[in-house]
Amino acid sequence: MTRIYLVRHGRASAGWDTDIDPGLDDLGRQQAEETAIILARMSPMKLVASPMLRCQQTAGFLSAKWDNANVNIEPLVTEIPSPEGYELGERIEWLRNAMAGTWEQLGLRYSDFRDQVVNFVATREVDTVIFSHFIAINAVIGHCIKDDRLVIDSLDNASVTVVETDASGNVSLVERGRQADTLIR
Repeated sequence: MTRIYLVRHGRASAGWDTDIDPGLDDLGRQQAEETAIILARMSPMKLVASPMLRCQQTAGFLSAKWDNANVNIEPLVTEIPSPEGYELGERIEWLRNAMAGTWEQLGLRYSDFRDQVVNFVATREVDTVIFSHFIAINAVIGHCIKDDRLVIDSLDNASVTVVETDASGNVSLVERGRQADTLIR
């Protein structure tokens, strides 16, 4: 069995509707540091982060505790894409509506996004910490419990969800991340 730790990034300095790629704010850096302290108690393992700045910054705290371990950037664990043609200010309303539904309702582009996230997690061959996003981590949880909703858990910033994978590519949920209200809802 391979153990995967899915870490939601710390709180961002701006909302999804005002900045395409914000970094962490002060609270987000504190959250990332606290999570890094907990995870650093384990033996160093592979680190992977979404290309988004908030995930890379969150990963940086754990990387520093593991003697500046390399963080691999992986686009497959990035933020859910907004629909083509949506202006920045319209994205939050789209996301609120999407979060109330299922992957099937969103269509092929989004079920493909979900499947790519799940497949990436399922194919890890070594224990790995992946720094990702609210919806992407929910996609993995949904796969594990066979639930098609976009939002299953209200994962707090810098929370850690743990899954295990086996040689056949099966993914099972070990522990859900800490829950909290999210700014998106």
